[in-house]
Amino acid sequence: MPKRSQGVPLSFLMLDSSRGTGPLHRRLYERLREAILSGTLAPRSRLPSTRTLARELGLSRGTVEEAFAQLDAEGFLERRVGSGSTVALPEHSRAPRSAPARGGAPRALGAGLSRRGRRMAGDMLPPEARDVRPFTPCLPALELFPAKAWARAVARQARAWGPERMLHGEPAGFRPLREAIAAHLGPARGVRCDWRQVLVFSSTQHALDLTARLLLDEGDGVWLEEPGYLGARVAFDAAGARLHPVPVDAQGLQVDTGRTRAPRARLAYVTPSHQYPLGVTMSLPRRLALLEHARASGMWVLEDDYDSEFRHATRSLAAIQGMDAAGRVLYAGTFNKVMFPSLRLAFLVVPQGLVEPFTAARASTEGHTPTLPQAAMADFMDSGHYVTHLRHMRQVYSERRDALLDALRREGNPSLRPGAAEAGMHLTALLPGECEDSTLVERMDARRLGARRLSPLYLGRKRQQGLVLGFSGASPAGLRAAVRDLVQLLAGSAASPHFSAPRPRR
Repeated sequence: MPKRSQGVPLSFLMLDSSRGTGPLHRRLYERLREAILSGTLAPRSRLPSTRTLARELGLSRGTVEEAFAQLDAEGFLERRVGSGSTVALPEHSRAPRSAPARGGAPRALGAGLSRRGRRMAGDMLPPEARDVRPFTPCLPALELFPAKAWARAVARQARAWGPERMLHGEPAGFRPLREAIAAHLGPARGVRCDWRQVLVFSSTQHALDLTARLLLDEGDGVWLEEPGYLGARVAFDAAGARLHPVPVDAQGLQVDTGRTRAPRARLAYVTPSHQYPLGVTMSLPRRLALLEHARASGMWVLEDDYDSEFRHATRSLAAIQGMDAAGRVLYAGTFNKVMFPSLRLAFLVVPQGLVEPFTAARASTEGHTPTLPQAAMADFMDSGHYVTHLRHMRQVYSERRDALLDALRREGNPSLRPGAAEAGMHLTALLPGECEDSTLVERMDARRLGARRLSPLYLGRKRQQGLVLGFSGASPAGLRAAVRDLVQLLAGSAASPHFSAPRPRR
């Protein structure tokens, strides 16, 4: 006569064949394991025999036996010939009933995180663009991308693929791409480097994070442009650095102010060729002053050259890195804005003395960037398509910038005061002090216009209200329509207690 369980309920073990995925023995194993861990099956309770359980659940005996064998192997069951199977997990080993569900996180924000983790969780970057909106900053003209030329480059590299490229790639990046980057940066940006100094990353943000880890200790000072790129603030704050906002004026970073506020700062983060977000260009005297202070104090300078390939009013200005005789400048660039965002290719040019430690750190963090897109990018550059695309986009973005500025002027709304727009893929429009950019951007999001707020880009308490308006991702007609929508929002918000736009001048 078969042995029966002693008060063990079986209804919770019934498997609905129309629900769930995976083999039946695996699903039964998971039900039993969960019941043991939660206490539904108490310690030392006896389970039915595999024959009995199979009959009552409508399963084959082999299915039940396989589930029991797995539980036995993991120590959840104790099986003895002639005595049946009993729950082996001790009472104190059970998961508490109040524990979060599998895969869940602690309910309290930041609970269980390190200090660095709490800083990272508290500094949230704005979400990346998931669709095309007219005012999204730094969004390329995706509809004009030479997709066929890119597809041919990918296909050529895929056909040439062999076992050696299926192994782990070089931590510093695919050599042909590093060589192509170094060859391009010399004449295009005035960067002086050997290909060995070029490291390939998936994004500038990743390069900033690794730089912060390698060059900064807890409490080290960092100069940040005020206002400035939020991603840099997140990376350096997460590293435990002391952040010192240094104002930006029409000539760029106020180096003298930085020297006064934090003379022993360990690093300065700058966007000299096209300051983000205000769009100004750092003057030559300021560049020289920054380099001299870096040389004299031992400060590192991280130059982020994110979109200065697109110069509209004058010829492109050489990077600070090419003027650095002391080896204190790291130079960051990205393909994700020139090509397309999902490409995930960026680079960092480091001084000779940092090549080995950066390469070693790269190997111990992300390991390497996927090789196939790197190979395709090298092919795309070597074949001349990259320079051709860059030249085309420079013309297109200049036309779109002009269209946006013209539309802002024609509408005549004094609430919108566009700033510098000599380069890049966006401009900043300042708002009067009584206007809150948070309210306006919420209303713009509802109309899918895509702008970003200016005020969060300030680190200090004194914050200018404004909009960061991209123009590269929309046609001239689309930009004109978006400006009309924006002006309507400004006019309709005049009575709001949180947003009071001034009356138009007569």
